[in-house]
Amino acid sequence: MEKISVKVCVGTTCFVMGGANLQELNDIIPKKYGDKVEVTGSNCLGLCSINWEYSKAPYVKVDDEVVSEATVEKVLEAIDKKIGNK
Repeated sequence: MEKISVKVCVGTTCFVMGGANLQELNDIIPKKYGDKVEVTGSNCLGLCSINWEYSKAPYVKVDDEVVSEATVEKVLEAIDKKIGNK
């Protein structure tokens, strides 16, 4: 199985809109998934600029799936679906 890539947007908008809380993923993911998942930060995923009026920041990408209004729980659910745990 190929590693699942989790990219957390740490751009200003996402960080201010709750992305700071997603730093917790750096502790949770290695413990829960081992080396199956790789977490990285991204200066900006550019997703809020697509339609600023309806921005749903913070954003996280789990492989190619965009998680809007991301929370730790939503990101873990997306990973579980990719792995086949749910």
